[in-house]
Amino acid sequence: MSSVKITFQPANRTVEAEEGETIFDAASRGNIEIGNLCGGQGVCGKCRVRVLRGKVRRSAKSLGYLDRKDLDEGFALACRTQILEEDLEVWVPPEATTEQEQILTADRVLRFESPESLEEESAATAVSHYLPLVKKIYLELPEPTLTDNLSDLERIFRELHKKLGDTGSCADFCCLRDLAGSLRQNRWKITAAVHFTNPACPMIRALEGGDTSKQNFGVAIDVGTTTIVAQLVDLRTSDVIGVEGSHNVQARYGEDVISRMIFACGRGGVKPLNDAVVTTINSLVDSLANKAGISVEEIYCLVAAGNTTMTHLLLGLEPCTIRLEPYVPTASRFPHLLAAEAGLHANPRAVLHCVPCVSSYVGGDIAAGVLACGMNDQSRLSALIDVGTNGEIVVGNSEWLVCCSASAGPAFEGGGAKCGMRAVKGAIETVRIEGDQVFYSTIGKARPRGVCGSALIDVISELLQAGIIDQSGKFIEFDHPGVRVVDDTPEFVVAPGTQTETGQPVSVTEDDIGNLIKSKAAILAAMKVLLGSLGMSFSDLEQIYVAGGFGAHLDIEKAITIGLLPDIPKERIQFIGNSSLAGARLALLSVHAFRKLEAIARQMTYFELSVRPEFMNEFVAALFLPHTQMALFPTVEEKLSRKRRQA
Repeated sequence: MSSVKITFQPANRTVEAEEGETIFDAASRGNIEIGNLCGGQGVCGKCRVRVLRGKVRRSAKSLGYLDRKDLDEGFALACRTQILEEDLEVWVPPEATTEQEQILTADRVLRFESPESLEEESAATAVSHYLPLVKKIYLELPEPTLTDNLSDLERIFRELHKKLGDTGSCADFCCLRDLAGSLRQNRWKITAAVHFTNPACPMIRALEGGDTSKQNFGVAIDVGTTTIVAQLVDLRTSDVIGVEGSHNVQARYGEDVISRMIFACGRGGVKPLNDAVVTTINSLVDSLANKAGISVEEIYCLVAAGNTTMTHLLLGLEPCTIRLEPYVPTASRFPHLLAAEAGLHANPRAVLHCVPCVSSYVGGDIAAGVLACGMNDQSRLSALIDVGTNGEIVVGNSEWLVCCSASAGPAFEGGGAKCGMRAVKGAIETVRIEGDQVFYSTIGKARPRGVCGSALIDVISELLQAGIIDQSGKFIEFDHPGVRVVDDTPEFVVAPGTQTETGQPVSVTEDDIGNLIKSKAAILAAMKVLLGSLGMSFSDLEQIYVAGGFGAHLDIEKAITIGLLPDIPKERIQFIGNSSLAGARLALLSVHAFRKLEAIARQMTYFELSVRPEFMNEFVAALFLPHTQMALFPTVEEKLSRKRRQA
């Protein structure tokens, strides 16, 4: 096959490509980010690009997403447009890029006691309750004599026993290489990097000449579907040295886990997805080490929390059976391994721990969230909600935990909407309607490019309260200056074309509203079924924790108004930030917390909603703003009645 060159604008970057290859595949190879939701399946229409020069072959499948004007102007779907024997110049419009994503790097741990000093050693006590997973211990060994002629390794074990108390000791075989020479060259002064996953028999992972005990760092990682966040932690002091976040490069193969599973189990295979997530994590680790002024070889432990699919892809495991009935993953608990085996940047003997998962669709990120918010240690009834493409819900207390997952679709991340987009620069994130005027704010204070999930919720709540749409989500007031009808579909203009980056209006259509109603209905119905199975209702919830990036930008009152969250006193609802990252850090700093995390994953009982007929009944009942049973939302009913009286 002949080779051609594609120049992508406005980046002005040229990529070599083969005849017959798609523009999307060539862009992915050249690290040109083109937004998409479906992983190149041609069913989302989000990878629109404009061919400025050269000829291409468009697939008939893409024509449903392009009108005659688009075709005349050279627009094409990158994933369904093949390259011919001719150099190309392609324009990637702003709405198709993923620049400056708003990433939640903050976490709030609701229950965490300060670790004891990790420098203090005690021969009389056992391992510290808050001992990190890997600790470096400096040893000064007595020189061997004819009367004290223990082997070098046994001599190390003896000194460790004095430091750690009544525990056994184990050592990795690699520690024996060059041990004799290292001990004698360093005058019997040595530092042991000890792995405490099994406190009864700590494992020596590495032996280093001299005192290197102060050079001991760990990394906690939230492996999210959309974004990845990493924290560098000093394992001696428990201080967070730095935090970095990045868009998950895997997104080029699909925005959601289903798209990525289809890619991994079809034409692409697991390797491109594994390479993408490893590359993203390594870039974060390198940046953290750089800014802290340390070498990556001073990192001795990593703890990663992610959903079940992301964990499989990080470890290079096939996720194919996760999406097929009866929805069984390869593993839900993962043996630890050397970070180097996973391709991660760290000390050659550093250990990688992946937080255990519960089921195919409730992963380690949720178990970490439970640990972070402490609901498993409380007597009161609490719920943890993580809203995304899947809505994961945990209900319980210190005695029991139950969980489920509801497929919410991409609506909460701006997917599927006419002007929807992720929370990146230029996305409208808040909206307020006052009479004929519309007020909004954008991420990065940039000119509007589209609306993200939090803005969609704001718009629907505002339209409902203003009487512009009814409780089924249909437009009923067409005299408002923001309402117009395009191709027989009513829509509300949030930002006119004169104010936007693209020159086109940013609007929310009746279809967009319907899609988000379905998504919120799935979340609410799942929670109601979960509580109903236990003989409980929303009013029994004493606390709701809302986790994740979407929750951090959610307006509680508006979320209740549309029926995404139950109508309980607002003071009972609390955002907890990136709880997946917080739980991973707790596990990194404390063997006790890590073992508790493993117990949480075992303790949670998973409810499979697809086999529960009452879920569909509750889902249909929730396809209303806020619900067909208004008695469940008394404050919303009173507010809407007051608005109608005022009107």
